[in-house]
Amino acid sequence: MGVEDPNNLNRPANNAGIPATNPASEQNPTVGTDEYNSAFDESLARTLDLDTWDLGENLPNLYSRLEREIEEAVEQEDRVRNRIRDEVFPRLRTRPNAPPAAGQYQATPELIAKVHNNYLFTGDVEACDGTIALHDTLPITIAQIGVCLVSYRGDQGSWLHRLFRRDLRASGLDPVDEALELLERRRDRGATGEPSRKDKLSSLLSRGIMTYAERAVLLKRSTAKWRMGHGNPVAYELLTGSGNSDLLRQSLILLDELIFNHKRFIFVPSSTADRTLLTLGAALRPLEYLVYDDMCEKMGDIAKGNYRGESWKGLADQVKTFADEAGRKVLIGAYRASLFSPPQVFYAHADHVHEAALIAMADSALQEHRGFPMLIDLADTVCSSTFGASTLEMAAMVAYRDAESAFTHLPERSTR
Repeated sequence: MGVEDPNNLNRPANNAGIPATNPASEQNPTVGTDEYNSAFDESLARTLDLDTWDLGENLPNLYSRLEREIEEAVEQEDRVRNRIRDEVFPRLRTRPNAPPAAGQYQATPELIAKVHNNYLFTGDVEACDGTIALHDTLPITIAQIGVCLVSYRGDQGSWLHRLFRRDLRASGLDPVDEALELLERRRDRGATGEPSRKDKLSSLLSRGIMTYAERAVLLKRSTAKWRMGHGNPVAYELLTGSGNSDLLRQSLILLDELIFNHKRFIFVPSSTADRTLLTLGAALRPLEYLVYDDMCEKMGDIAKGNYRGESWKGLADQVKTFADEAGRKVLIGAYRASLFSPPQVFYAHADHVHEAALIAMADSALQEHRGFPMLIDLADTVCSSTFGASTLEMAAMVAYRDAESAFTHLPERSTR
C-alpha cells in the first residue's frame, strides 16, 4: 500500500537549528524560592498561611479563579502553537544530529483507511500489554504477572506467572535462630502493601520482569507482521536490569533481536517526561505526525549508570555498545489522531518509522476522544479482567481461610 514511502508527505525546508531539550534532573530535586514564586504566582509563605485558604463550604465561589487560570493557560498554548508551526517545525530536520527521517508529516483520511483495511483489520498488527498484582502480607508476598496478546481478529493468547516470596525458606533451624534470621531479613523491607526503595526484590518484580515479559511475548509468541507495545521498547527497567545483572543480560539479547532483526514494532506510552516533545506534539493538527529524534542520547545516559560488582563484570561495556548501535535505530516522534484528542508519543525503527506512525495513528483514530491505540486498550482490558488484582485476592483469601487465618495477616486497607 506504499505507506513506507513518505514522498507525498510534507517535509521541512529550513536549515536553522532547534533549541536543545533540557529535561529536569532527577539527581537534584530541590525547588528554589524564585522557581516556586514564578510557577504558582505566590510565595510559599502565603501558601503555608492558613488564613489565605478558603473554607470548604465556599468551594463554588472558587470557580471563577479556576476558569480564568485555565482560559489564560489555553490561550497561551494557542499562541505558542502557532509559533512552533511557523518557526520550529521547519527546523526539525536540519538541527544538529537530527536523524534523516526527522520532520513534520501530514497523512490523509484515505491513507488511514488503507492502514485500517490492509493492516489492522486483517490481523497484521498484534498488541501486547501486561499487568502485575501484588498480595503483600507479613508471612508471604505473592506477585501475579499476566501478559495478553490481542489483534482485531481475536485474542491471540494470555500468559500468567506467580511468584511466591517468603523471607525465610530454610527448614530445620533452631527456633531461636529461625526467629532471629527472620527478623534480620525483614528489617530492610517496607510496610506491607507499600512500595519501598530499599526492597530491591519488589522493585525487580514490579518494574523489570513484567516489562521483559511483554516484549518477550511480542517477539516470541506473536506471529503478526507488526508488533505493538505499551511504553518504550528500550525501557529503563531493561537497560538497568532493575538492579539484576541476569535480567540485564537477557534483556540485551531480547532487545537486540527486536531492534536489529524484527524491526517492525510500534510502542506508544501512556505518558512521557519529555515535555518538550509534548509541546511540539500539541502544535500538530489532526492526522499529522512528526519524527523528532533518535534514542542515542537517552540510552547513552542510562548506559553511564552504576554497573559495579562481580556479577556485572563486562556489562557496562555491553550496555554502552548496545546504546550506541541500537540508539540510532530507534526513533521517537509524536502524532495527533483527531481534533479532540491530545498528542501521543511513539517509538519505531528508523527503517519503518513512517509506516509505524501511520499504523499507530490509524488505530488511535478509532477513539477520537482519546487518540490512543485501541489495540493497546484492548490488550489492557483483557489483561486486567483476566489477571487483575481481584483474581489474586479472592484466591488468597480462600487459602488464608483454609489455613485457619482468615484475617490475621491482612493489611488494614484490605478490610475497610
